[in-house]
Amino acid sequence: MDAKERILLLTNMLNKAAYDYYVLDNPTLSDFEYDKLYRELLDLEEANPTLALPNSPTKRVADKVLDKFSKVSHKVKMMSIDDVFNTEEVIKFDNDIKKQFPNATYNCELKIDGLSVSCVYKNGILVMASTRGNGSIGEDITQNAKTIKSIPLTIKELREIEVRGEIFMPKKSFEALNKEREALGQDLFQNPRNAASGSIKQLDSKVAASRGLDNFMYQIIGDFTKTQAESIKYLEEQGFKTNKEGKECKSIEEVLAYIEYWRERKDSLTYPIDGIVIKVNELDSYNEIGYTVKCPKWCIAYKYPAEEASTKLKRIVFQVGRTGAITPVAEFDPVFISGTNVERATLHNEDFIRIRDIRVGDYVKVRKSGEIIPEVFEVDMSKRDPNLLPFKMIECCPECGTKLQRLEGQADYFCPNEDCRSRKLNSIIHFASKPAMNIESLGPSLIERFYDLGYIKDIDDLYRLKEHYDELIGLDKLGVKSVDNILESIEISKSNNLDKVLFGLGIKNVGAKAATSICNKYKSLEEIIDARYEDLITIPDVGDIIAKSLTDYFKREDKLKLVYSLKELGVNTIYKEKDIVGGVFANKIVVITGTLEGLSRDEAKSIIESLGGTVTGSVSKKTDILVAGEAAGSKLSKAKDLGIEIIDNEAFHKMIGR
Repeated sequence: MDAKERILLLTNMLNKAAYDYYVLDNPTLSDFEYDKLYRELLDLEEANPTLALPNSPTKRVADKVLDKFSKVSHKVKMMSIDDVFNTEEVIKFDNDIKKQFPNATYNCELKIDGLSVSCVYKNGILVMASTRGNGSIGEDITQNAKTIKSIPLTIKELREIEVRGEIFMPKKSFEALNKEREALGQDLFQNPRNAASGSIKQLDSKVAASRGLDNFMYQIIGDFTKTQAESIKYLEEQGFKTNKEGKECKSIEEVLAYIEYWRERKDSLTYPIDGIVIKVNELDSYNEIGYTVKCPKWCIAYKYPAEEASTKLKRIVFQVGRTGAITPVAEFDPVFISGTNVERATLHNEDFIRIRDIRVGDYVKVRKSGEIIPEVFEVDMSKRDPNLLPFKMIECCPECGTKLQRLEGQADYFCPNEDCRSRKLNSIIHFASKPAMNIESLGPSLIERFYDLGYIKDIDDLYRLKEHYDELIGLDKLGVKSVDNILESIEISKSNNLDKVLFGLGIKNVGAKAATSICNKYKSLEEIIDARYEDLITIPDVGDIIAKSLTDYFKREDKLKLVYSLKELGVNTIYKEKDIVGGVFANKIVVITGTLEGLSRDEAKSIIESLGGTVTGSVSKKTDILVAGEAAGSKLSKAKDLGIEIIDNEAFHKMIGR
């Protein structure tokens, strides 16, 4: 089979597997099989760039970072939908429709809580994806839309066609994203809709790709079908993902029953909805029914009211973040809202509490913002005990007792004591977190346990944890296997790129994006330490505040001692520019054994890391690939026993283009 035939075969196989997984929810290839075929396709395309197909899965994430989104004019206006909030308004809608079309039927669909998207295909190829914007002009989000695997890159229909739908963030993706942001001390997204909108508008498509977005299509622009229900079926035939919960309704009674059915079941869905869209099913009636300036008259959206409950506020406690920020948290009698029991909610800061005059002992109204995040939004003044005392902000840190500070122009109070237990603990948790050093087997609860036992007191102690091996394997609920996994994850993290290390240090105001921008200019830790404020402020994503935070950090002897300790312990302090997501070893853990032809062990390690891989010294279940040279020993036997992919001298040189 020549390269052209193999590329076609692999492209079709991988696209079929992605469709089965992301659209049909029926996986047909394991992750290992998919990744192996994907790497083969990537190699073939790099060797034969003119043979790469437009629907290749390798085209989903672009290497270029955009400066801004360009504007797109919609040929057909993307209109809003009128909202209604009770059954009387739904019945009135039906009466108005029946005056014109007595035999009209309806197609009811779940109202996905995301953002609208329009996708244009020419000759079966996706050429444009755009947001709704103001209805007439949106933004070109084509590169980011391509990262959503439920949006096909090619379809069967060769005529130019525009389809519309909703990009959304599944609840699981939303919760995972907010956990990451919380660990990093970043503001949380208030609901999945805002998270989806913020993600799809990232200028770097790699960021959008990491957010776990999904899509349902529900509309075709043009004369392709006769009813809305037929449109949904047509979209499915073209390979689009559609929502399977829609229903054709012959009468308004069926519509109302559908609304009530989902009122009781909406919380069990894996994606967010906020209502039901009711559309006249017969498409040829739309022009006669007509439009207002903003909305079509042939459909409405019934919005479910936000679920809320009243409960008694028992106490307000205070949490200390890694930067020292103090966050008040409400604890109240448990209430059941949107499918879960809720007994805690953030109160943000002192101003939030004072504006709402929230007092301990009050009966407060609680709801879930976006039906996800609990929030206290109001006090029930009719139930207030007149003897309740107004809220008073604490003056000292609840953890270490240090007097708190509130800087002018800031909403938060801070604990200035960097040796505060909570600050120290959260800084270590941040360093080990997925967006930073990604020490997989070491979660917050274990870090806290090791901290309290004295095994970890600062970030660099993570890399000395192996010195406590005998004590660790004797701890309750741990053991040899668990401890070995933890220590292996720590060892793997030493190979992370410098921007991960810089971000992991938790320098105030230095986020992940700024850390990468700084490392793009300064290629080593020493260069960053010596960087001048005047030069730092010229870097993209680095302004006055970040530059000052960075230079202040490295002026301190204790911080210099920490970073040089990390270097001495084997943590990488060089920025590897070729450490790319699309490399043939991307995201793979690789072990080298034996003698490689024409390459030293260090040279091979450097090449693998430049192609996105991480090289470790021992074989385990986490190992993805074993590179086996001449005279390979026990590592080869272990890899065979574990079913790990093994690459010999010849295959390795082919992969790296030697």
